This record gives sequence, C-alpha cells and structure tokens, in this order.
Amino acid sequence: MKIRATLAALALMALPWMTPQAQAKDDLVIGVAQFPSSLHPDVDAEVVKQYVLGFVTRPITAYDKDWKNSCLLCAQLPTLENGLAKLETVDGKPGMAVTIKLRPDLKWSDGHALTTDDLVFTWKIGKDPASGFTNGHPWGEIKSIDVLNASTAVLHLDAVSYRYNTWDTLLPAHIEGPIYDKAGNAAEYLKQTLYNRAPTTPGLYNGPFMITTYQSGVQVVLEPNPSWPGPKPGFKRIVIKLIENTAALQANLLSGDVDMVAGEGVGLTIDQVIKLRDQYPDKFTYIFRPSLTYEHIDLKIENPILADVRVRKALLHAMDRQTLVTKLFSGMQPVATSWVNPLDPNYTKDVPTYAFDRAKAKALLAEAGWTPGKDGICVNKDGTRLSLEYGTTAGNRLRELEQQVLQDQLKAACIEISVKNEPPRTFFGETIKKRLYSGLAMYAWSSGVGESPRRTLHSSQIPTQANNYTGSNAIAFNDARMDVLIGQAETELDPAKQKAIWAEMQKIYADKLYVLPLFYRADPHVVPKWLTGYTPTGHGDMSMLWAENWKSAQ
Repeated sequence: MKIRATLAALALMALPWMTPQAQAKDDLVIGVAQFPSSLHPDVDAEVVKQYVLGFVTRPITAYDKDWKNSCLLCAQLPTLENGLAKLETVDGKPGMAVTIKLRPDLKWSDGHALTTDDLVFTWKIGKDPASGFTNGHPWGEIKSIDVLNASTAVLHLDAVSYRYNTWDTLLPAHIEGPIYDKAGNAAEYLKQTLYNRAPTTPGLYNGPFMITTYQSGVQVVLEPNPSWPGPKPGFKRIVIKLIENTAALQANLLSGDVDMVAGEGVGLTIDQVIKLRDQYPDKFTYIFRPSLTYEHIDLKIENPILADVRVRKALLHAMDRQTLVTKLFSGMQPVATSWVNPLDPNYTKDVPTYAFDRAKAKALLAEAGWTPGKDGICVNKDGTRLSLEYGTTAGNRLRELEQQVLQDQLKAACIEISVKNEPPRTFFGETIKKRLYSGLAMYAWSSGVGESPRRTLHSSQIPTQANNYTGSNAIAFNDARMDVLIGQAETELDPAKQKAIWAEMQKIYADKLYVLPLFYRADPHVVPKWLTGYTPTGHGDMSMLWAENWKSAQ
C-alpha cells in the first residue's frame, strides 16, 4: 500500500499542470544598472529613483500609455470644462482655482488615511525655495489652499497655468510632518527625512507596493501594500537588483538570475537589446518604445575654453552623430536638435542645426584662436592645449563606446578629450547635482508630456550651495529672454500660441549651445514571455505607475 501511494504521489507530481514551471510566479527580479542616490520623491531628479518609486508612490495625476492625463490619487480630473478648474483674480492678477478631489479610500502603507492634510503639508514644504524640490514650481504657484474636507481642497494659483491639472506626489504629513517641525526649516528637514534615513518605515508609501528591504547600492525589495485599495498586485515580492556593469547585467538576464531588466534607460543599452533579439528571438519579449528621453552632453560654460560659442559650435560640427546612431543603434534613435522631441506637439524643426563638417569645425576653432600644434592638438597663442574632460556613467558599455567614437572624432578636429567616468550614484548625486564637472558631461533627460523646461533651463533652477542644490539646471543656462518665455509658456492656454513660444525657446537653446544634443532615445525593454500587463509609456510617467496590473501568466 505504501509503495502504491508513493507511486501515485509521484505520478501527480509529474503532471504538467503541477510542475513548478506551470505555476504562477510569486516573485519578480528586475535588474538595473543604476541605483538611486536618495529615495525622497521630490529631491534629486534621477530616472532610476523615479523607476523605484513608481512601484510604491502615486502622483495625484499622470499621463498614461496613450499620453492622456489621468487621475491616480484624484477621483476626477479637474478641467475648465467640468468646472473643477476656474479662472479667478488673485491679489489683483489673473489666477486659477483648482479643486482637487482625492479618492476617499486612499491610505498610506501603515493604514493611515491619505487626506488633504498631506496635500497641505507637501505644499508647505514645496513652496519653500530652500526645500531642494526638483520640481517645486507647481507648489510655488499655489497662493493659498481652502480645505473643504478630508478629501477635497481648492488650490488658489497666483497665475494661470497650462498644467493646472498636473500634480505630483504627496508626502505623509503624519510621519514627515513632525520631522519637518523639529528640523525647523526645509534644508535641515532633508537631512532628517525618513525616506533617506529609514526608507522601510511603514507609512511612507501609498502605491500598490511598499519598500520592505533597502540595501544601499545592492537591492530594494518590494512587497504588496496591505492598505492599497486598488487591484491586488500580481506579485508577492519584487526585487530591484543593482548590477552596474551592463555586460554583467545581460549575463544575469540570460542565466535567469534576473527575470527582466528595467527599460526606462537604467537597464541594458539599446545595442545590447538589438543583439539579444537577434540571438535569442524567442527567449524574451522585446519592446523598443520611442520616448521623450533626450541623450546629450552638458558643457561647463565657466570653463574658459567652452565660454566661446565658436568652440561650442566647433565641437558639434566635429561630431558625426548620424553615423553614430546608424552604426550603434541601427538608426532607431534619431539625431537630436534640442531637448524637445519630434513626438512632442511643441516640437519645431526651424532651429539652427550643426551637421557634421570637420572643415567648418576647424575654421571656427581657428577663428577663435586655436591652431594645430606639433602633435595635432590645437593650442592658443598662450600655448594652452585645447583639452577637455569628458565624463559619464561608468559601467554603461554603450555610453563608454559612444565616448570612444566621439573622442576619436573630436581628436580629428584637433580637440583633445580625456575620459573621467564615475559610478552613476556619484555622477548624478554629486558631479551633476553640484556642477562639479569641468568640461563635458553626458547623460539623459527624461521629460513628461508637455513638461515645462523650467527645471533644466530657468535661471532660478541653477543648483548652488545657497539654494541647497535645488533644480536641475546643471548647465547654468542663464538667459533673461528664456526665463520670460518659460513663464509665458506656463501661463498660456492657447495651443497655437504655446507652440510659437516653444519654437522661440528651442531657437535660443540651439543658438547658445550650452548643450550638445546627441539623440532621442528609444527605450529598449526586455521582459519575460510570461509577464502580462506591462505597458511602456515612453515618457516621464513610467510603466511602474500601473505595476499593480503586472501579472505572471505561468
């Protein structure tokens, strides 16, 4: 009898529908090539931080996969048409009244209700210029808030805003409020926030997942938020695992140590994914989503060499960007002309462009006083070499390959380039944030649909010690006309007038050339065949904002 029972049990174990491979997976391991320098939702504009927080926090509104604005924390999107947004006069100037109706069933991950208290608290910090908020301008536009009840508040804006119904994440007042009050000011608060000191604290998150384990520079472990009112997440555990070297990341993917790689610019490079698709066409699902991510090279304008616009133009004329994108990306990533993507309705092609022309590059350098020395590298009349330092994220094989190609092209135009790469956390958390680079810095911007360039191009957003390194204007772009145009763009509701304003902004950007545009990225996604509900968006509101829909089809 025992022998028969054992055989019967073995037979059941052998049935296909009982094998582990046929069972739904409870965990998902995601490989990333970068790690966030902090976890506070409103400080330090890093794509990888947005990626991690996308699983655990929700903004009030977000643009979906169809690029339409939608409610995530709100019950109804405020518009002029439905009356939840109205034009009004604030202190004698044109303003707006925007009614935010939060969903009444929302809770933080410790079970505490998410209410208008959290909205008021976030505004209290965000409007402070010393807060370090990378996107503080929306909160700074709010003159006052009328709280009607726990789920409804009227925001009184001191200006007309074209993004009046686009609102960011909220902070938990019941947890962060006492810390802020004890700190006494926004700058000190950022040193004490639990998002950085104790990121596994229950109650910091309001999304479908919460962070239960955080190992700095190693991994982040996510588990379902028991207080989440939406659809039940499809995984009991998501592990976001750091593998900085993209070649090693690919090896881990092929071996099965990670199930997928992040696709929003913090995973594998596009050339790797193209080769993977060619070698293993049936092993994964491959998605190449055109995106609003813009790869570029910042120039340190205080560098005496780069202070001359003729040198900046020569740099771009010396770069054969079309050959670069054709050979490295199979032409899937078009050459950029400015930060505005052709997919954006405010894009214009009527801007100065700088096609590859080595002779013109050399002529511009000669005009600026640079002539080839004995070793072929240009020198000026004082004997100073035309030598520049060029940095990016170490371990990103594709960026390092781009560097090599551009380094050779620039050398052919008598420009010497020395490479200085750093780990992503250092590069973004220190070098870019504090403008510590001396010459060239290559990385990407990821934009939201129709997002104002205030963060990256307005003079008020130049990071300095005095403003606690607020903003992302790491190029120190400082142009009075651009500042005016940004303000006009943010207050203009007429699409045709908007487009004209944006066209002038793009022209100024191309004329001054504080940045060398490289290309617009198509984000490569490599996901397991059994993963369903995964829908890349191609813009700053990433797919993780709908991660509760990710399921295992096994």
